[in-house]
Amino acid sequence: MKLDKFIIILLLITCLPTNLICQKIGIECLLEYLPIIKNKNIGLVVNHSSKINNTHLIDTLLSLDINIEIIFSPEHGFLGTFNAGEHFDDSLYNNTIPIRSLYTKKELSDSDVENIDIIVFDLQDVGVRFYTYISTLHYVMEGAARNNIKLVVLDRTNPHVHYVDGPVLDLTYQSFVGMHPVPIVYGMTIGEYALMINGEGWLENDLYCDLYVVKNKFYSRQSIVPINIAPSPNLPSMKSIFYYPSLCLFEGTLISVGRGTDMPFQIYGAPFLKGSYSFKPEPNFGSNSPKYNNQLCQGFKMVDVSNQAHLNTNKIDLTYLIDSYNSTPIEIKLDFFNKFFDRLSGGPGLRESIVQNVSENEIRRGWQSDIDKFLLIRSSYLLYD
Repeated sequence: MKLDKFIIILLLITCLPTNLICQKIGIECLLEYLPIIKNKNIGLVVNHSSKINNTHLIDTLLSLDINIEIIFSPEHGFLGTFNAGEHFDDSLYNNTIPIRSLYTKKELSDSDVENIDIIVFDLQDVGVRFYTYISTLHYVMEGAARNNIKLVVLDRTNPHVHYVDGPVLDLTYQSFVGMHPVPIVYGMTIGEYALMINGEGWLENDLYCDLYVVKNKFYSRQSIVPINIAPSPNLPSMKSIFYYPSLCLFEGTLISVGRGTDMPFQIYGAPFLKGSYSFKPEPNFGSNSPKYNNQLCQGFKMVDVSNQAHLNTNKIDLTYLIDSYNSTPIEIKLDFFNKFFDRLSGGPGLRESIVQNVSENEIRRGWQSDIDKFLLIRSSYLLYD
């Protein structure tokens, strides 16, 4: 009697040692989620990072005769090649499976999921409020809940899971780079974050998503698991990811963070700054039109950071921002911050404090009570020690 391919795979997986079945992240734990999606019509929320070893999740599931009806992709596109903020068209996977952009239109349309039984979500997040994959998660959860579709989140590691810091978002400044009342660094995996969205009632009209999280195995909040595939074009290395929470605030200012160079989020500067490092942004992969295109910028290069050194870090570094503001010539100082800054930081408080020359310690004391309240909320949804 011929065995079903699915059963053969399960038997092979079952015979493997436990540490080979589930090495680190949810996507690798096939034994846990294959029975849920077998004989179902599946939608996938994935991008270039959604791989088991070197094989994309789509190809793995197709090889197991899983029926994939539609693919959804977040900011930067399915291949992770589009610039930050760049809209992109729908396309096809292998000329057969439709790929819909969840950045161009953001919401999951009811027509896209009318034949879907289950949605599987697998994106490599970086654990920072203004990184838009958690906003995409929110809209996917709403669309799934609205259409009574089960959502399976394949959890992943977070390089900033070990600390919580930054101002909590004032919902007056809610946008796609900040949808929920959380700090800039919220210290949760994307699976934990999905549980919090559900549990805190953040979905519209009191919707509640039928949610299942496939946990990371052998995972601790006190370890750094390297991200082997760049989650987006301008986070090409762990160094850029480590500095991202601190340096991304510069995106709402006159300062360049190195887009248009080979070291984005590893350097910062401007033509009017003085510093020990110089660079000249030019159009490249991930930045078609960088700030200060073809202009010489002076600034600073960030020091290399080991995993252990990053684990010892438990805060966003505001000194880069404060020092740059204070070093800006008086004639352009009024233009240092733009409207985007308040959306990134979560409100006007940080900008106003810097302009008023409030010390970093005082700024931190100002947001600590909100962080303490958030930590109590967060504690109900943590899956890992």
